[in-house]
Amino acid sequence: MSKKKHPRALGEHEAKAVSRVIRVSPQKLNLVAQMIRGKKVATALADLEFSRKRIALDVRKCLESAIANAENNHDLDVDDLVVAEAHVGKSIVIKRFHARARGRASGINKPFSHLTIVVREVEAAAAA
Repeated sequence: MSKKKHPRALGEHEAKAVSRVIRVSPQKLNLVAQMIRGKKVATALADLEFSRKRIALDVRKCLESAIANAENNHDLDVDDLVVAEAHVGKSIVIKRFHARARGRASGINKPFSHLTIVVREVEAAAAA
């Protein structure tokens, strides 16, 4: 009488990794995610390695996790993987205040983001 197993949301040749509650605004994270979309994973890892953005380290960790999921859980070939999707979502916003002159205050918003990376295996002939 158990529940039925959910069908797999991704395709047969896909794997994903999700990083939640990353301390950066979605706008800034999307700049780094945009840099790796559609690239082969080796190229994407190299781009993230030499990126000067602070958040590139967290994006790299998420991409490495997606690659490991593809290799270990779904038996996909790492050399044929491409970053199919890299999308960013909004998370919580911590609100703080900053004391100003004459007893006033101004707001400070500290946004957080979610990152989802989907890698897809493409045939070597199609990738070349």
